[in-house]
Amino acid sequence: MLTLAIPVAIQNFIGSFLNMVDTVMVGQLGETAIAAVGIANQYFFFFMMFLIGLSAGCSVFIAQFWGTQDLKNIRRILGVGLGSALTISAVFMVVGLLFPRQIIMIFNNDPLVIVEGSRYLRIVLGSYLFTGIAFVYVFALRSIGNTLLPMAVSTVALVCNVFFNYMLIFGKFGAPAMGVAGAAVATVIARVVESSVLVVVIYRHREVLAATLSELLDFDLGFIRKAYRTILPVLLNEICWALASLVYAVVYGRMGTQAVATIQIVNTITNLFMVVIFGMANAAAVMIGNSIGAGEIRQAKDYGKRFSVMAVAAGIILGLLLAVFSPYLLNAFKVSAMVRHSTQNIIYIVAIVFFIRIFNIIAIVGILRGGGDARGSFLLEGFTMWFIGVPLTVAGAFVLRLSVHLVYSLSLCEELTKAFLCLWRLRSGRWIHNVTHRFGGG
Repeated sequence: MLTLAIPVAIQNFIGSFLNMVDTVMVGQLGETAIAAVGIANQYFFFFMMFLIGLSAGCSVFIAQFWGTQDLKNIRRILGVGLGSALTISAVFMVVGLLFPRQIIMIFNNDPLVIVEGSRYLRIVLGSYLFTGIAFVYVFALRSIGNTLLPMAVSTVALVCNVFFNYMLIFGKFGAPAMGVAGAAVATVIARVVESSVLVVVIYRHREVLAATLSELLDFDLGFIRKAYRTILPVLLNEICWALASLVYAVVYGRMGTQAVATIQIVNTITNLFMVVIFGMANAAAVMIGNSIGAGEIRQAKDYGKRFSVMAVAAGIILGLLLAVFSPYLLNAFKVSAMVRHSTQNIIYIVAIVFFIRIFNIIAIVGILRGGGDARGSFLLEGFTMWFIGVPLTVAGAFVLRLSVHLVYSLSLCEELTKAFLCLWRLRSGRWIHNVTHRFGGG
């Protein structure tokens, strides 16, 4: 578990930490700049959820095929994933280029935020194709137990992003001071570096994923249909989650620029404390998927129980750390006293229920998906978000007109309900599905 989890956790930590540095750099330009970049990144977030759903759906197969050492079908699924990722990326780029202002206006009607956000979005769209390729390869590598390569490559790309941020936002080393646009250019450079290095290393070292073009395209419509029976529910799960998150972003955007800045900072800080969990979730999905692929069902169930207990324990410890260190991390942000006060209140609330949120992530992203229960996890998460989280958030903001920290608190009722449903699903034992049985041997 540690062999799989630690590199992913380190990769996520570096990413979250440098994202915080990124936010702090943009924050030196003021609250409008933070809000503009944060809102423009909501579009990227929605795009990323498509990629995560697609890549995670493919990784369910790759993990189970790896359990049977079926290399031929691993490369076929990789081909399906790359083709789908490039298609999704192209669609998002075209829509973003045609309607940048309209996309920003969904979330905020501040004229300055619309101008800066549109400017940032038009430039950063250049990174989307490279991001799509990188996502598919990173998830595939993790599914076969190679978590070190994605960690190393992402670290290089993220350091590159911070360096060019510093140079282009503030005009250092002879470069022009581009402000928000500089942050967008830095992101494009980092994504090109990440995907290029990843592909070069995979093929130079003749990794399992170093497939020829004919191996990547060795599938027909029947194969795609069988694959998408699992990929589609995972993809819909992420889209459903992303749409609900976008509704939350719209709600906070309509509450004002200060509310947007508050939530942006809350997410930046809390993500620092989530990195270990995504490492654990990845380890759970790979270990359980490999076990099911190898026919070791009892071991898969045992892993599910152990990861559930570990999730609660880790959540309690991380919640305490979040509460203790958040006041010091907040000092890095140049914001008004009101934004700081609201942000601190929300972080304390999050810290209290952190163990519940973490259990839900491990259960859905790790255990249920690793077990091939894509449909169950989709229905479970979709119900709690759209019938509990979204209605309560909208009502709190626009009907009860509560402050931002109380609105955020209402949205957490979704996590409580989700935890009970996750427990019920895990105890039923109906989450184990061997998805490789649909395909012939490699």
